[in-house]
Amino acid sequence: MDKAKTLFDVIGPVMIGPSSSHTAGAVRIGYLAGKIFGEKPAKLTFKLYNSFSKTGKGHGTDKGLLGGVLGYDVDNEKIKTAYQEADKLGIDYAFEYLEDYTRHPNSVDVILENDNLGKMEISGISVGAGEVAITKIDGYKFNINGDYDTIILIYKDKPGMIYRVTALLQSQNINIASMHCDRKAKGKQASMGLCIDGGISDSVIKELQNIEEVYLIRNIEVLKK
Repeated sequence: MDKAKTLFDVIGPVMIGPSSSHTAGAVRIGYLAGKIFGEKPAKLTFKLYNSFSKTGKGHGTDKGLLGGVLGYDVDNEKIKTAYQEADKLGIDYAFEYLEDYTRHPNSVDVILENDNLGKMEISGISVGAGEVAITKIDGYKFNINGDYDTIILIYKDKPGMIYRVTALLQSQNINIASMHCDRKAKGKQASMGLCIDGGISDSVIKELQNIEEVYLIRNIEVLKK
C-alpha cells in the first residue's frame, strides 16, 4: 500500500551502522521473523542472497539479522555482540551466502526451529532506508513491513473463515487497513495477514484463537522508528 514519504524515508533510522539497508534493514527483518515465530528458537539458519550475500559481512548484516531475532531494536548496542549473546542463550546459528538473481538484491530466508513449534521459514527483503517487507511465511505470500500492527493467521481453508475473523474485528471497532490471503490448495491450509489501525487487545486475540481450525495466530506490533 502507498504511503506518504516522511523525513525518516530521506535520512534513515537512528541505528547501529553502517548501512540502513544492510544493517538496520537486516535487524528489522530478523526482529519481525522472531516475533512471527513467537518463541525462543533453538536453531537459526540465515540464507543471504545477492547483495546481502556479497557485502553483508562488511555491513554487519549477519549481526543485524541475528540481533533482530534476539529482539534487539536497530539502536541497541548489543547488535555488535549478537554472536556472543546468542551463544549465551544456547542458540545454534549458521549463515549461508548464496546467489539467486530471481530474488530481490537484499533478500534473506530465516529458518527458525525449536522442539515445540518445529521449523518455520520466513523470507524478507530490505528495500532501503531501513524499510523492509516480510514476503513469505512457510511458502505463503505476505507483505508485512512493520508500518501497521499486523495479525497473522494460518488456518484451514473453508467457507466462512475470512468472514468470522473480519466480523470479530468489526465487532470490536478495529479497522482493517489492508488484507492479504493465500492458500496452497483448496480445502488445505491457508494464510491471512491483516494490517490494522491501532492495536489489538489480548482478549480479541484469544477470541481469534478460539475459532475452530485456526492453527497459528500472531500479533505483530508496529516497528520502532
